[in-house]
Amino acid sequence: MIEARALCKSVANGAQPLAILQDIGLQVMPGEAVAIVGASGSGKSTLLGLLAGLDVPSAGTVTLAGQALFALDEDGRAALRAKTLGFVFQSFQLLPALNALENVMLPLELAQAPEAAARAEAMLRRVGLGERLRHYPKTLSGGEQQRVALARAFVMQPQLLLADEPTGNLDAATGAGVIDLLFELNAERGTTLILVTHDSVLAQRCSRVIRLAGGKVVAD
Repeated sequence: MIEARALCKSVANGAQPLAILQDIGLQVMPGEAVAIVGASGSGKSTLLGLLAGLDVPSAGTVTLAGQALFALDEDGRAALRAKTLGFVFQSFQLLPALNALENVMLPLELAQAPEAAARAEAMLRRVGLGERLRHYPKTLSGGEQQRVALARAFVMQPQLLLADEPTGNLDAATGAGVIDLLFELNAERGTTLILVTHDSVLAQRCSRVIRLAGGKVVAD
């Protein structure tokens, strides 16, 4: 589903560049559920951003669904993302001027998909928000906002879902409910899942755990 080879990321830091990721190599097969774990600053979120093509590496390659990601320009990467993957952020990333239904409809409308409103409503009902369709993000709890974000990510039926600390802003009980829902949706749709987490219990629910330390894969 996705492969990284010799992936490196450095940023300017005075006279010497600062290496965030060094020589990362990994393959994730269709249907796998993979957790990326490691201490704060180990490069987890940077790696996820590179796998999604949201950032550009200093060296190395990423192949997503058979396509060399960084052989594409920014518009090409965005088009491949829209067709192939969903992304769930720790901070939800809902648009505040749109209600729950409109937030979930947005990727469908951008893709000019048919029956956007009906599909978005069905997905929100699936995540238990059938009574919150017209509510704006500021009137929803953190757990409800993350469920809207899950609905938005899954409504396009992505082949790959990337999740960056999806429970990081939620209390333990709410986070557990969101994770149960994430794995239910993932199993229903046969999606490949890669998630970044500091939660060891969540990581153990995945079929595979990749550990980063100092910008390198130290265990897989």
